[in-house]
Amino acid sequence: MTDVAAVVVERVAALVARLHPQVAGNLDMAARPSEHADAQVNVALGLAKQLGKNPREVAQQLADQLDLSGICTKVEVAGPGFLNLTYDDAHLAKLLKDVAADPRLGLRRAEVAETVVIDYSAPNVAKEMHVGHLRSTVIGDALVRMCEAVGHRVIRENHIGDWGTPFGMLIEHLVDLGEVDAARELSVGDLDGFYKQARAKFEASPEFQERARARVVALQGGDQDTLRLWELLVAQSAHYFATVYEKLDVRLEASDLRGESVYNDLLAKVVERLSAAKLLVTSDGAEVVFPEGFTNRENEPLPLIIRKGDGGYNYATSDLACVIDRVERLHATLMLYVVGSPQAQHLAMIEAVAKAAGWLPPTSRMVHVAFGSVLGNDRKMLKSRTGDSVKLVDLLDEAVQRAAASIAEKNPELPEAQRNAVARMIGIGAVKYSDLSSDRVKDYVFDWERMLSFDGNTAPYLQYAHARICSIFRRANVERTATRTATISLGHASERALALWLLQYDSAVWDALERYSPHRLCTYLYELSTRYTSFYEHCPVLKAESDELRLSRLALCDLTARTLADGLALLGISSPEQM
Repeated sequence: MTDVAAVVVERVAALVARLHPQVAGNLDMAARPSEHADAQVNVALGLAKQLGKNPREVAQQLADQLDLSGICTKVEVAGPGFLNLTYDDAHLAKLLKDVAADPRLGLRRAEVAETVVIDYSAPNVAKEMHVGHLRSTVIGDALVRMCEAVGHRVIRENHIGDWGTPFGMLIEHLVDLGEVDAARELSVGDLDGFYKQARAKFEASPEFQERARARVVALQGGDQDTLRLWELLVAQSAHYFATVYEKLDVRLEASDLRGESVYNDLLAKVVERLSAAKLLVTSDGAEVVFPEGFTNRENEPLPLIIRKGDGGYNYATSDLACVIDRVERLHATLMLYVVGSPQAQHLAMIEAVAKAAGWLPPTSRMVHVAFGSVLGNDRKMLKSRTGDSVKLVDLLDEAVQRAAASIAEKNPELPEAQRNAVARMIGIGAVKYSDLSSDRVKDYVFDWERMLSFDGNTAPYLQYAHARICSIFRRANVERTATRTATISLGHASERALALWLLQYDSAVWDALERYSPHRLCTYLYELSTRYTSFYEHCPVLKAESDELRLSRLALCDLTARTLADGLALLGISSPEQM
């Protein structure tokens, strides 16, 4: 166990259980950073409340009997009943050496590996991805990476919109253009133009409307020629999605696409199973379920529509089919829906109906990983100059162009090929980090100047810190691996502060993962970079007073760079070695 705080928590929990076995759980055992000590434990406050005793007396009893020999040099009672801890330098040095020798940097694997299905990105066939898809895609990708890093089995599901009434309109437009010309138009990525042409034709021509409606019937009836044309639309769109994901450097692949059409055969079974469970009722001609606890503005029971009066299925039917498939076929124990906050009530109703129907057993959980919107400087939804949604490809290309200009200004000597590669890392990293470093439940303002800045809590700042450390080793002409068995000295306060933060990497990753909040890992990495900057300013590395001290400080540099690179990789961001 290389997380110094985790060692303390384990000891505190064991002592509380031995001294007070009768108390209820849910006590705060955490050992948190403190301004007045290396760490602070507040368990005595909650424990005293349950025991009906004075918190300071309870804290003193714990301090007197807490065995932290070899871990802490001092345990003191402070304030209303805090336990202030001062760690033993020798213990910290040993833990740092253990972390340095560990390719995982002390990151624990999950005690129980789960099967996690992550539903994210979710673009629509025959429509281009816009800035509204950014948050779902990058938050989902970060959660995929973190879940995989701790040993969970992850199934990525890109739930694309590839079915429904619009496809009658789209297929008929494709027929009018001719398959060859349509395929050529779609292959260059002009999905929006194709869709807008079809929509305009649909609104202007009653004859076209009739053809489109007949084509929907043919599609749903399994007509082979119609299905072939539909598959052409899906294939061209999938190719386009792949180019966007490659630019964005996320792990979604063609095999992860899971369209609404996949669940088509399950929709009738959803109705049958809800009817058999006596949950389905008829309301205003539609078949609905009234999940308990949901009401409308008039305080009347709120229905979840399963099948409309015309016999058509609703989005809810497809979403319930997804739950059945993910639990019964994939054996998911955790389902993460990385979907915007406005869908909160809908997903809550899906979960309630799935539980009532018995499709969501206690061994499987649904979690809505909600997020806010990307805003412009006017604090309204980010739009292009024409008032349309900003295309994601255009936004990413501009990020790389801006990063390239900044690098050319800061380091004109960098070879062009290397400059282009670094520009992509910085530009894409800046966009992703700006999104991920914001609390996902809140809206955030898209600001080019801030996100590409080399100062503050930005990707370029963290990437530059990593590159600067790499340059130290080039100047020192020392292999980084040679420092990983060094004994680390913590004689200076800045060395100690950096060491303490490095030993909390495991806690930071798990905290972000358990809360499904990548911004918490971003906050950790930013603090790590600021502590490293203080260390570098106060503790000469290459001109250290002795060879032993030089090697110790190089070891701290190496471990910082590895932690930065690993943490950024969990966020889907690359770390250049030269900028």
